[in-house]
Amino acid sequence: MFIISAKSKYLVVIGGPTAVGKTDLGIQLARHYQSSILSADSRQFYEELNIGTAKPSPDQLSEVKHYFINTKKITELYGAGHFEKDAIRLLKELFENNQILFMVGGSGLYIDAVINGVDDFEEIPQEIREGLNKEYASKGLKWLQSEIEKNDNAHYLTVDKKNVQRLIRALEVYRHTGLPYSSFLNKRKNERNFIPIKILINCEREKLYSNINKRVDDMIQNGLLDEAKRLMDYKHCNALKTVGYKEIYEHLEGKYDLSTAVEKIKQHTRNYAKRQITWFKNRDIFEEFGPDDLEKIKAFINIIVEHD
Repeated sequence: MFIISAKSKYLVVIGGPTAVGKTDLGIQLARHYQSSILSADSRQFYEELNIGTAKPSPDQLSEVKHYFINTKKITELYGAGHFEKDAIRLLKELFENNQILFMVGGSGLYIDAVINGVDDFEEIPQEIREGLNKEYASKGLKWLQSEIEKNDNAHYLTVDKKNVQRLIRALEVYRHTGLPYSSFLNKRKNERNFIPIKILINCEREKLYSNINKRVDDMIQNGLLDEAKRLMDYKHCNALKTVGYKEIYEHLEGKYDLSTAVEKIKQHTRNYAKRQITWFKNRDIFEEFGPDDLEKIKAFINIIVEHD
């Protein structure tokens, strides 16, 4: 059995695009190291979303202990800032009995929050920005000002209260990250009591796109349409304004037929996967492996730990 160093704690981050094979690989690695997995997929937090989020199956969840799956309601605001606090608290607890833990997922902002802290402005999802603009158009400036005062009083005291663009910017950061805009200003990176081992799982584009297309077909076959219908009353929630659900709701609203919705889901998922790959390659230094490189990844982890 591999003996790990007693000097340091290690968080092995398995990141990469959707449908590349992170879940199976993460489970195999966690079993090998007799460890646990923290999910870093921002949609798998929500217990109501199952088919459209490609959560690990019950059998997979039974193989290895998973955290941050089915822990939130879709009506809850849960951004990267919330995740950072909860994950760091959990890691501190788990590292008391583990020297290697795993974090698996494709939500780059959430992964970065755990590794480095939420200390940089990220690109705000278009649906959040569009939603705020619609709310402002219907509710007006006083509503916008009151939202800033309620959620970020420190910023409210200094911001130009008639500058709509700045007010919306502050509120969209809060809604996306769960932290007040003012907390980002001049914030330093947080120190961590673990060493991250950052691994990017990737494969040839044709294979990835084939995986995505098959996954979408399987979701439709497994009842994505019915799942979306059951959640119609909550379609205004951010978790349902995402790829897979958004297109189904547009179909249900009569914008296009189901076959067109399915093709749009496939296309939008492929686009999302490309953005994920770009993020992981540009944001930080990740060692790249394929989804079948289990033994190579084990060797990579062992080398790092043995040389500590």
